[in-house]
Amino acid sequence: MTARLPLTTPPLRVQRLSLAQGLALATDSPALFGALGYGTPDGLAWMPTVNARVLTDGPPMADVWHASEHIESGTTGVVRWRCDGHWMLGAIDLDENVEQSGVAALAERAYRDLFAALEATGCAHLLRIWNYLPQINGDGGGLERYRQFNAGRQQAFVDAGQAAFDGAPAACALGIHQGALSIRFLAGRTAPLAVENPRQVSAYRYPPAYGPRAPTFSRAALAEIGGGDVALFISGTASIVGHETVHVGQLLPQLEETLRNLAAVIAAANARTSAVFDLSALDCVVYVRHAADAPLVRQALEAALGPAAHTVSHAVYLEADICRQDLLVEIEAHAVARGALLP
Repeated sequence: MTARLPLTTPPLRVQRLSLAQGLALATDSPALFGALGYGTPDGLAWMPTVNARVLTDGPPMADVWHASEHIESGTTGVVRWRCDGHWMLGAIDLDENVEQSGVAALAERAYRDLFAALEATGCAHLLRIWNYLPQINGDGGGLERYRQFNAGRQQAFVDAGQAAFDGAPAACALGIHQGALSIRFLAGRTAPLAVENPRQVSAYRYPPAYGPRAPTFSRAALAEIGGGDVALFISGTASIVGHETVHVGQLLPQLEETLRNLAAVIAAANARTSAVFDLSALDCVVYVRHAADAPLVRQALEAALGPAAHTVSHAVYLEADICRQDLLVEIEAHAVARGALLP
């Protein structure tokens, strides 16, 4: 198989930087596209933050995105967005206490406005979504809050004619301890290529035991991002084989299984592109349920990949509840490499 020619698109770039580096870059480049911050202040409109405790020493960090110089900002319903005409970054924050709405209705409203924003800008295809839900494993009147979120999210996808099953975007959903339902997303004018993990049942095909509506995401997605580069977006990945949690209550075996799943989804992605991605060369976010586990996870990652591996040296660690109560750790990631998608 040979790679098809890369799409002619304005290049999209991403850097993991300290907050100080990001602010300096914004001063030098007023048209900076946007960023997703970890431990960063709330007041930066172009850098919405993740409301979760950072568990690593050092300064606040951010994934800073670059697009073309012609950036427009706007709002559509509850969505705040920035767009250069081809790429779009957006953020949503909805407080249940203020909105006086249940999780399912809140998720459906958020995603309904998200899809309206995609239509308004012409960036119709979601590439990557980050979802942060307060008390994700809590009871919401007889149904776990994550399962309520899944119901509202999927309904919005179906109503909008978006891919809720095969072809769904890459995504993660984590539990924060307080604050608003927060959704961050990246979209573009060209659909990504969804990638599944051969070791796992696709999330959107989970049996009814996991809730009345299945989670709406693919295990990963590939996208040509201009300039001869391909981006790999890896969804939240944990110790699940088939559709079942394995190594319940065992932190390090769960991490080892997570790494096996990451390796499997990377191999599946590499089979679909001339770009080459590697487990040791990711920008990852590591979510741990218990803050005290973060040093153990870091030590285990160093032992598995080597302390000099980019995945280890550039990792951000956050305290967050995983979408299943029996999961202790989850990793999501992105990477960029030279190449093109295979036909």
